[in-house]
Amino acid sequence: MDLLELRDKIDIIDSQIVSLYEQRMDICRQVAEYKISTGKKVFDKQREAEKLAKVKSLTQNDFNKHGIEELFEQIMSMSRKLQYRLLAENGSLGKLPFIGVDELEADSARVVFQGAEGSYSQAAMAKYFGDRIHSFHVDSFRDAMSAIDEGSADFAVLPIENSTAGIVNEIYDLLQEYENYIVGEQIMKIEHCLLGVPGARVSDIKTVYSHPQSLMQSAKFLSNHDWKQISMQNNAFAARKVAEEGDVTQAAIAGEHAAEAYGLEILQRGVNDSGDNSTRFIIVTNQKVFRKDANKISICFEVPHESGSLYHMLSHFIYNDLNLTKIESRPIEDRTWEYRFFVDFEGNLADSAVKNALRGLRDEARNMKILGNY
Repeated sequence: MDLLELRDKIDIIDSQIVSLYEQRMDICRQVAEYKISTGKKVFDKQREAEKLAKVKSLTQNDFNKHGIEELFEQIMSMSRKLQYRLLAENGSLGKLPFIGVDELEADSARVVFQGAEGSYSQAAMAKYFGDRIHSFHVDSFRDAMSAIDEGSADFAVLPIENSTAGIVNEIYDLLQEYENYIVGEQIMKIEHCLLGVPGARVSDIKTVYSHPQSLMQSAKFLSNHDWKQISMQNNAFAARKVAEEGDVTQAAIAGEHAAEAYGLEILQRGVNDSGDNSTRFIIVTNQKVFRKDANKISICFEVPHESGSLYHMLSHFIYNDLNLTKIESRPIEDRTWEYRFFVDFEGNLADSAVKNALRGLRDEARNMKILGNY
C-alpha cells in the first residue's frame, strides 16, 4: 500500500477512536451524576490502578504497553475533570474556607516588617499602607510570621522575590509552615546607594557593609574599588552600623530611605549593576480573607514521587483555562529528592473555573494549601 492508502486507514481508525471517546465521556457523565447523588469521591486511585493494569495486559509488546498506559492515564484524567466540572455546576464542590471582602481592614492596623528603620521592607510597607498604621520591626522573617500568627501584628510585609537575585527561599518555606495567608503584594524598584557619614567622600572609603545580595547586585561597581566587603543581615542594619560608628572610612550599600533614617549622605546613587532591579513584597495576615477584586492566587502542593505526577497536577490549570504565571519548587524536609511545588496563577477564589481546578488538585495532590488570593 502507498502512503495515501495508509493515511486513509489511519483516518478511519481515528474517527472510530473519537466516536468511542465521546461514548466513554457520556458514560462518565452518568458516573458523575451517580457520584453527585451519593456523595462519592471523584478520584479513586485504587480503581484507576486496576484499570491501567488491565488495559496494559491487553497489549502485544512493551512499547504498546507503555503507550496504552499513557493514553489511558490521559483519558481517565479527562474523565475526572469532566466530573469535577459537573460537580461545580451542581454546587457540590463545597465552599472554600476564605471570605471575600471589599477592602482590607488596614486603618490603625499593626504591621510588622523584618529589618530595621530605613529598610526596603519599611518602604514597601509605607507605599502599600500609607500612614494609617502602627508599625514595628523584628530581626528575622520567622519573627515576623510568628508575630501575625500569635496576634501581636495584623499584617506582615515580607520580600518574596527579586528580579535579579530570584526567590527568597525562606519565605516560601515559612508560608507552608505557618497558617498565614497572602492578601496583597507591593513591587518596589530597587536603587542601591553608597552611603557614608556626613563629610565622607568616596575616596575615604575602605570598608563597605550590606546584605550579601546587595553586594552581589553591586559587583561591577565594587570591582572598581579595593574595599573590604562585609555582609550584614539587612541593608538597614548596615546603614545603622555606619551611622552609629561615625567612621568616614566605612560605607553602606542601601536605599535612599536608609540615608534619611540614619542621617547619612548619599556618596553615589545607582550602584547596583542592573537599572531594572525590583523586589516583590507580599502582605500576609492570619485571616482567611481575600479582596473581591483579587486576580492572583498562590498555592502549594506535593505530588507522589512517580512519573507524570506533576504533569497531571498542572493539567487542571490547562483544562480550566487558567493562566499559570509562576512555578517554584522547594525540597521537602526529611524526604530525600521529593519536592513541594509553589504555583501562582491568575484567578479569583469565587470563580467556578478556579473552584473546579482547586477541587481536582485537592483530591489528587498531597497536602495542597491555598496560600492566598490577592
